[in-house]
Amino acid sequence: MADPRTTAVQVKAPIGQLGGGFMVSREAKAACEEHGLGPRELYFRGRCGVLGECDADVVHSVAVFFPREHVEESWNGGRKLAADRAVEVYAEVCREWGRRKLGGYEGCARIAELLEPVVAAASSVGAPLFAGWRAVPLADDPPARAVQLMHCVRELRGGLHANVVLAAGLHPLEATLAAEHDTTPFGQATGTRIAQFFSWPEPYPEPTPELMARRAEAEERTDDLMAPVFSVLGDSESDELIGLLRFGHAR
Repeated sequence: MADPRTTAVQVKAPIGQLGGGFMVSREAKAACEEHGLGPRELYFRGRCGVLGECDADVVHSVAVFFPREHVEESWNGGRKLAADRAVEVYAEVCREWGRRKLGGYEGCARIAELLEPVVAAASSVGAPLFAGWRAVPLADDPPARAVQLMHCVRELRGGLHANVVLAAGLHPLEATLAAEHDTTPFGQATGTRIAQFFSWPEPYPEPTPELMARRAEAEERTDDLMAPVFSVLGDSESDELIGLLRFGHAR
């Protein structure tokens, strides 16, 4: 029987990929083409548009693991699409990807049923993007609804992890490079690959064993912070959620 912390650990990989896969999907590419935006312009306007029409510095305060210059260029470059409209577009990209990815999976309705109380009860302190996305209306159909809820959980973990990394005195680039294998929307990737994806300028310093140990501790601490989030589920519900996500992830 999975306790809340075990649940947090077991679901982070499938939720990381199923809840974020839409960001690098064909649906996202089509939305970029439709609205005349670059991939990162839609990413920042869509994902961070829940903050409202704000200065790029505000966006960078939550997009912790990206270089400030890249955030500013992408956010401002996408201003042709209003923030509230960008959220609508991005939410529909998320839903459409969910329908394509999990449309034939009967477990989606139950995943959504289990995740809804998790998302509703979670504290939003320290995770403003989670708070913003929790307020976005959910889709009615199970595949889209399940993936949208996974996206919310992913944003919660991402916000808490950023806080832990900063509290540990790690620079975001250091933490990225020291991630031996992290779950991303396109699967597991090395720290170097993720740093490149985040547009950090090269060359990169080689992470020391001490730095990698501190990064591993930050990951453990994030798991600790995510444990209470899943405490609203009973042990059997936690086991069920883990199994459903594992099967959905393997599709």
